[in-house]
Amino acid sequence: MSPILYALAAAGLFGVATPLAKLLTPAMSAWMLAGLLYLGSGVGLAIVRAVAGRRGAAVSRADVPWLLGAIASGGIIGPLLLMWGLQATSGSSASLLLNAEGVFTALIAWFVFRENFDRRIALGMLLIVAGAVILAAPGGAGGWSVGSLGVLGACLAWAIDNNLTRKVSAGDPMTIAAVKGLAAGTVNLAIAAISGAALPQPLQAAAAALVGLLGYGASLALFVVALRELGAARTGAYFSTAPFAGIVLALALLGEAPAWTFWLALPLMAAGVWLHVSERHVHEHTHEPLEHAHSHVHDAHHRHEHGFDWDGAEPHAHAHRHERLAHSHPHYPDIHHRHSH
Repeated sequence: MSPILYALAAAGLFGVATPLAKLLTPAMSAWMLAGLLYLGSGVGLAIVRAVAGRRGAAVSRADVPWLLGAIASGGIIGPLLLMWGLQATSGSSASLLLNAEGVFTALIAWFVFRENFDRRIALGMLLIVAGAVILAAPGGAGGWSVGSLGVLGACLAWAIDNNLTRKVSAGDPMTIAAVKGLAAGTVNLAIAAISGAALPQPLQAAAAALVGLLGYGASLALFVVALRELGAARTGAYFSTAPFAGIVLALALLGEAPAWTFWLALPLMAAGVWLHVSERHVHEHTHEPLEHAHSHVHDAHHRHEHGFDWDGAEPHAHAHRHERLAHSHPHYPDIHHRHSH
């Protein structure tokens, strides 16, 4: 499947999780809900992985610090801020504000991790930012409230998480997502218990776990694959489609009537996303020698021999070496194209 489709599928699952999570906010504290969402994703993915087996490369020791940072930022801080924000803003407004995650992800990728970008990509991000500002302006659909600021804070935490996860994206995506879910869920539930949060009803807890498995766990596993193939900024841009799935569900399920600024922000954000998804990047570039392990097929970048008996199955994962190669083709800043321009 195309990495773009992985990113869009991840966005759709996460997008619908936001209004569903809002339905659960009156039933439990922010810590409790965040813990159940992530624990549901971690336990569910761990079970699936145990049954299906690992389909990618193991996470290396060098990846552990990046993974721990991603867990702290995206698995603990981000969910708490989102659940807190959802208690003070509408589901549809929160869904649109989540577009800021793509903006923050791109800014960190461009200026901290030095991913390439051009005027088209920058313009797309400006349109997304403009839509978010209109949405959160005084008298708008969300207002400059604690709720909207909480959602934006969650977006920043997840943007940091996205860029840190990109550093480990060569590993098995289901393992990465399961570890993040188990760790973040355990910490959030521990904080909920220490703070004296009441336990939810079993049915409510099960609903939160199921939302977490699909909207956080499965979404994150797909997102990791997209990070590997597209880079952090582009994946963040595709993931910016998530709020639109959430908006449709929020309007239908929660019966919300957005302010007129909602409809002004929507086309601006849609135009910004379109500029990203219609990008085409091609030029002559050189691959320096590289050794790593990840799931792959034998495409133009993988013409290596095998030092073990291979049954011909693809994709497969093993340590392999890339020799120096110069060529030109459309590409993204994936794990093989992190060159300078």
